[in-house]
Amino acid sequence: MTRTEFEAAVDDALDSIPDELLDLLDNVVILVEDEPEGDDPDLLGLYDGVALTDRGDWGHGELPDRILIYMNPTLRMCEDAEDVRDEVAVTVVHEIAHHFGIDDDRLHELGWD
Repeated sequence: MTRTEFEAAVDDALDSIPDELLDLLDNVVILVEDEPEGDDPDLLGLYDGVALTDRGDWGHGELPDRILIYMNPTLRMCEDAEDVRDEVAVTVVHEIAHHFGIDDDRLHELGWD
């Protein structure tokens, strides 16, 4: 899968999320990166920011939060393009959920891990 095709999968995942939910994203940018930084080369996505539930007076002139979707780890773990699209959709929802303050344990309970 090319970078363009992968980015299209991310766009499709975002298009599948209801507009009412996307409208609640506050000061967030969604980026595709090749590889994660740090010690986990298998990381598929990362929410880098302050969850809405933790912001308080935060948000006046702050840089945007970032949702990072990692292409190469996703491609390595998936068998085909359909599998990539499915995994990207789950990863996008997972990282957006972190923006709303939903932790990994709760996502696991809901089946989004």
